[in-house]
Amino acid sequence: MAEQVDTTIGRTDQDDPSDTGPSVRQSSETWESLFRAQVGVMRRIRMDPVFRELPIGEYDVLFNLTRCPTGWTRLNELNHHLLISQPSLSRMVDRLEAKGLVVKRPAQTDQRGVELALTDEGRALQRRIGSTHVHRIQEVLAPVLSTTEMEQLKALTDKINAHLGD
Repeated sequence: MAEQVDTTIGRTDQDDPSDTGPSVRQSSETWESLFRAQVGVMRRIRMDPVFRELPIGEYDVLFNLTRCPTGWTRLNELNHHLLISQPSLSRMVDRLEAKGLVVKRPAQTDQRGVELALTDEGRALQRRIGSTHVHRIQEVLAPVLSTTEMEQLKALTDKINAHLGD
């Protein structure tokens, strides 16, 4: 009888139903492996010459702004998707604004807040860098993971993100 694998939860039909879940050690080892894989991939991606033009952290801001349905987002909402502090993001946004890549305005619903959007120049730069960036990701991951493995990895990371509320 063939073993059935449910890739969305990572269990097989032969798993013990009384299993209470992963141990602390297994959770820790899994986290460490995931973290080291991310660091290794990011090191390779950061070496791409396209990030000499715009640092990857600044590109990440532009990328996240492209995902805003209205084109505008509050600074604190943008910060939710980045791994930098609010003061660091504010300084980065000031640099991006000085480069003509983003524009700021007082928040429409709360004048104390700040909203951001890409300029046409920022959108064009994000598209150009983004095209190179996704091809670099392909070069790094495709030799290591099959299509099925990429689907499984995405399903697992999507599940983690859904649980975390992202």
